[in-house]
Amino acid sequence: MGHNRLCKLLGIKYPIIQAPMNWVSGADLVAAVSNAGGLGTLGPNAGAENITSDVELTGERMRAQIKKVRRLSQAPFAVNIVVGVGEDMTYSKKIVDVVIEEAVPVAIVSVGRPDIYTDVLKAAGVKVLHAISTARHGQKAERAGVDAVVCEGFEAGGHKGFTELTTLTLTPMVADAVDVPVIAGGGIGDARSVLAIMALGADGIYMGTRFMVTHESESHPRVKAAIVNTRDVCTISVPKDYMLARDLINDFTKQYLGLKKAGASNSELSTFLNDHSQYHSQHLGKADNSEICCGQVAGLINDVKGAGEVVEDVVGGIAKRFEELKARLGCLL
Repeated sequence: MGHNRLCKLLGIKYPIIQAPMNWVSGADLVAAVSNAGGLGTLGPNAGAENITSDVELTGERMRAQIKKVRRLSQAPFAVNIVVGVGEDMTYSKKIVDVVIEEAVPVAIVSVGRPDIYTDVLKAAGVKVLHAISTARHGQKAERAGVDAVVCEGFEAGGHKGFTELTTLTLTPMVADAVDVPVIAGGGIGDARSVLAIMALGADGIYMGTRFMVTHESESHPRVKAAIVNTRDVCTISVPKDYMLARDLINDFTKQYLGLKKAGASNSELSTFLNDHSQYHSQHLGKADNSEICCGQVAGLINDVKGAGEVVEDVVGGIAKRFEELKARLGCLL
């Protein structure tokens, strides 16, 4: 994998990108993934103990996490910048300032246009990976000058657009549409899925839920246990005003979808979401009646292990799975 163009671009050993997860991917997880040869990514609320609307505090929390990563690792890492709109952009502007001031090597930019921060980040020497949900968006990001694009299929956890393109379909669409490296996610948790994604045209993989259920993750032990104990159909798409979310099925999802079906107002739904947010599950441990964003791959996760071990399992399993694939394809070759 050392000759992979994404690895060369980012200065990493393996094309394995740990997806940013809001309250989950703090400095310990990021450093563990980067030390194992992948690229760890700090999430928006990395290391936070509580919710704040203070822009300066938000920025300084991120700065502290960046410094902690550097104490734990000398390897490249990334920071997630959630663009937002209107007044919400004051937060992303502050994070951009911190990323530049701290000379963070890579930014994963999401939930916003690619032409807002790409130029200023690249001028400061930051590699820009932009999250997109369609091939057309990928082309737009490429024109804006991003270094690579990240596409996530409908199987992926967390928030995404209203498109329902699966990883199997979206990845080759994007790979055919752009010349920059493509990083693909959604349904990835082991060597089999990594091999499949690369066969579809991706240069690297974007993996969140499997890293959520690791020792270094800041996900609450009750949340990790809830995911480990799930099987089969264990997630559901939850429609919100601004995008879809894929969540673990629990009392929260049942109550929220019930409210929506009953015709609850936007105000009522917003209040319910705020009172049962990821902060309440991932940080406070209310795993039954609060939102847990995770992907369909949750049904394949059977244990909690170290992030480095997850990377080792993926890399170590590629050769075996590739030989199995060649045997299956024997009659077609």
